[in-house]
Amino acid sequence: MPTDRELLVSAYKHFNARDINAVLNLMHSDVDWPNLMENCRAHGHAEVRDYWTRQWAILDPHVEPTGFTPESDSRTTVHVHQVVRDLTGKVLVDTMVQHVYHVQDGLIRSMHIRDHAAS
Repeated sequence: MPTDRELLVSAYKHFNARDINAVLNLMHSDVDWPNLMENCRAHGHAEVRDYWTRQWAILDPHVEPTGFTPESDSRTTVHVHQVVRDLTGKVLVDTMVQHVYHVQDGLIRSMHIRDHAAS
């Protein structure tokens, strides 16, 4: 079983390659995921797939992990450089954020987003 860090590095690699199936294979079947477009949460593979499919139809996000911090509650905070472009390539967002993951039984169970300034 991969370490949490290895699992998360793989998830970012597959997300940036737009390989939905490969990322979903790294997630718990009832994953709890932020849906920023509707300001709610996506639950389970089908909702995450739907969210990303709609997101990628209008935006081109790229998220690059720059550091990993294990938390005392067994979660992992990933420091991420996030660049979001529109489909013409214009940069809409270029910022640092923190993604806080809960990994359970070798699969991503949930993720929450924290602004870098909030840390």
